[in-house]
Amino acid sequence: MDEKLQKVLARAGQGSRREMEARIREGRVLVNGEVATLGDRVSLTDEIQLDGYPVKVTEAGEGRRVIIYNKPEGEVCTRKDPEGRPTVFDRLPKLRGERWIAVGRLDINTSGLLLFTTDGELANRLMHPSTEIDREYLVRVMGEVTEEHTTALKKGVMMDDGLAKFTDIVDGGGEGINRWFYVCLMEGRNREVRRLWESQGVKVNRLKRVRFGPVFLPSKAKVGRWVEMEESEVNSLCAMVDLKVAAIKPKTQQQKLEVKRSKNKTSAGGAGARRPKGFDWQSNDKQEFKPKKPGKRSFR
Repeated sequence: MDEKLQKVLARAGQGSRREMEARIREGRVLVNGEVATLGDRVSLTDEIQLDGYPVKVTEAGEGRRVIIYNKPEGEVCTRKDPEGRPTVFDRLPKLRGERWIAVGRLDINTSGLLLFTTDGELANRLMHPSTEIDREYLVRVMGEVTEEHTTALKKGVMMDDGLAKFTDIVDGGGEGINRWFYVCLMEGRNREVRRLWESQGVKVNRLKRVRFGPVFLPSKAKVGRWVEMEESEVNSLCAMVDLKVAAIKPKTQQQKLEVKRSKNKTSAGGAGARRPKGFDWQSNDKQEFKPKKPGKRSFR
């Protein structure tokens, strides 16, 4: 079955569908040796080149990967920063023939959960407003927060770019002038959480995303570390946005042995113990304050 060229390129991890459409218009894509045009359709047997390099055409869902990254403050969500600041892509695992695509963004002063995938179509659907995926944040605000404030924030505040609101707010505790809250919203507009709180006369001094839809930030993903999602988890994420799921291939005998060795070495402990690939376990992260988590939270 043939598909739109930009969709195939996005699925191959070359970028978003919009980026691929721009590259096709610029004449940077060849199909079977001919310059492609927007609207072309391709199949698995076609040879595709982007900027002179071959692109591997795969079935929908084949080889799809998703990782969860715990972004620290101070990193920017761009591939190359003109000011030389560290980027969220610097610590991600290297890829050959494809690239990581960020699902949304966090500003430089916001930490927490970021999703990255090699499938541009998956990234596009997860970010699209029509999917109505909620985001949960842990926020520390400085100033007095009253019931009137939280009611107004849930009812909606008119901002420069339209009406904005939290779908729920849960008290996370705290003492003195600083208070913690869990907040949830359905959009990802620029600095939306900060601007909402500022509209009530209080200032945000800590902000961390802890959930994106059904995906929670795992405790094993320390600050500045990443963890890869299992195939079954990726398929659940795809099913949620009506994307074709991949068939889960059984592990080979060699893969089973590698998993077994990894578990044995990790459980052995000691200085010589090896840790699962994908983490920098030589961490000196400072233990941070853990706000209380109410037993029942309506937006979970």
